[in-house]
Amino acid sequence: MASVTYEHVTKRFGDVVAVNDLNLHIEDKEFLVFVGPSGCGKSTSLRMLAGLEEVTEGKIYIGDRVVNDVPPKDRDIAMVFQSYALYPHMTVYDNMAFGLKLRKVPKQEIDRRVKEAAEILGIAHLLDRKPKQLSGGQRQRVAVGRAIVREPNVFLMDEPLSNLDAKLRVQARAEISKLHKRLGTTFIYVTHDQVEAMTMGTRIAVLKDGILQQVDTPQTLYDYPANVFVAGFIGSPAMNFFDATLIEENGQMYADCKDFRLPIPKDNQAIYKPYLGKEVIVGVRPEHIHDPEYSPPGIQPAIVEATVDVTELMGNEVIVYLTTPHATFLGRFDPRTDARVGMTKAAAFDVGRIHIFDKATEKAIR
Repeated sequence: MASVTYEHVTKRFGDVVAVNDLNLHIEDKEFLVFVGPSGCGKSTSLRMLAGLEEVTEGKIYIGDRVVNDVPPKDRDIAMVFQSYALYPHMTVYDNMAFGLKLRKVPKQEIDRRVKEAAEILGIAHLLDRKPKQLSGGQRQRVAVGRAIVREPNVFLMDEPLSNLDAKLRVQARAEISKLHKRLGTTFIYVTHDQVEAMTMGTRIAVLKDGILQQVDTPQTLYDYPANVFVAGFIGSPAMNFFDATLIEENGQMYADCKDFRLPIPKDNQAIYKPYLGKEVIVGVRPEHIHDPEYSPPGIQPAIVEATVDVTELMGNEVIVYLTTPHATFLGRFDPRTDARVGMTKAAAFDVGRIHIFDKATEKAIR
């Protein structure tokens, strides 16, 4: 097994900087997820590690070895792509064994590895089938199995679930997480889906425009985003943002959002003192905006009147789109809510869970 380190790694394609000065250490046996929008540099970071793209500047280590000039086949990694790229004329067994045969691994050892991997993935009964006889989920397992038999130091996965339907994606997510625990190998996973990132990664690296924005555990990213981008990217539905000014009246600090004011809890006021009178960005997650009649216990509610624009009944909750003259925002209401389109409705903001960002830098004020 092995750790992975990116040391001041930059990748340029002509004048375009795809990855800019990436510094990141991934521990041995960790499950790290690169996440971000299209074009943020996450797949390029993975491909440089795999040896499929040259590093423009910096060094990449696998364990203690710099691998910049090491051919892909000698890096002891295995990669699963978005396209499963199975050979259509070969059986599942032969697809999984093919890489080992090229490396002249003994026949008995190939048989052991393939059957063991097939057992782990629940595809032992499919070994004699051809890819065209398999469902999308089964093909995805075969592609993962082909990587497992290599017994590599590092697994690389580039959006391997993108071709699956919603139900299969949820199932496959759980299977890959269990596989990581079972194999005890370093996994590095690329996705644009923040739900995948949150549910699978032991840590998440958030990228934007080739720059690492924040790397931390899923819960820390959710609770303490470093900036507006991370705050808006992590969480579904996305965080609501309001332009505001911090003001103080009678010893109480408020975030004045034009249509309403949100009181700042006393415990946090000292942090925000230097920003009094300045413009800031206030972030509130939809799950921290409730129907006042069904608010959970222990919150610090501030009531805001707004017009209901749209309601989306999800069964266990109602996503409510609300508008005021200067803002539109979402709340996640209890399914018993009486919120109906067109009505004026009170919404309870949990001010103990609001986030405040410097408007100029978009960095969190903490």
